[in-house]
Amino acid sequence: MQRNGVRAIVGNSRPNEGTRTLAASRETREAGVTVVPFVRLYRTRADYTNWFRDETIHEMVQTELARGTASGPYRGIGEFHLYESANANGPVAKKLMVLAEQRQLAVLAHVDDEAVDLLMAHTPTQGRDTRLIWAHTGIGGTPVARVRQMLERYPRLMGELSYRPGLTCEGGKLCAPWRELILAFPDRFLIGSDTWINQRWSAYDEIMQGYRGWLGDLPPAVAQRVAWGNAAGLFGVR
Repeated sequence: MQRNGVRAIVGNSRPNEGTRTLAASRETREAGVTVVPFVRLYRTRADYTNWFRDETIHEMVQTELARGTASGPYRGIGEFHLYESANANGPVAKKLMVLAEQRQLAVLAHVDDEAVDLLMAHTPTQGRDTRLIWAHTGIGGTPVARVRQMLERYPRLMGELSYRPGLTCEGGKLCAPWRELILAFPDRFLIGSDTWINQRWSAYDEIMQGYRGWLGDLPPAVAQRVAWGNAAGLFGVR
């Protein structure tokens, strides 16, 4: 991360002990990397397909929020998955969306566009004041027109762009529809490395180089927002 100029990360792990350890690490501080901690909803792999209806997950989140981390309070919930959109209507999913909005926690959701709508519908403001970071901005290839519609509907929705199909075209440059969308909403996108497996760490230099390739296709002020400013502003990181 130092070699690539990464100064802050959203940290989450299964179980959450890993995030707390990272936040307390002397090596992390010495590297100049700020850890923005999120509560992950998984204790074991089995929780991936059951968290949205498991009351013990709701209890675990409350315990973690009360505990906090060495780098400060948790700033969000996630990343979580919903393999079927209707699972967004699970009782625990509903409770956590209310909790997130009330406590101004960001929600990092790896879901499709239908699930985003369902999750937002459970919040007190119907998503108008919900800080939802849409992981991969629709990894299934949600059409750009639909993404635009959602950004217009939800003022605090943010699109995270790792793994996003159709984002780049020849030469690693932004595809025209995506460049147009980012220019229209320069304060609504951010990037993450999504180092969910070891191979992603092995390819970290390449991943960052790829980002710089298409960021260079944007006006410098917009590129700076997407690369750093939007996420830094969301979490108050300097």
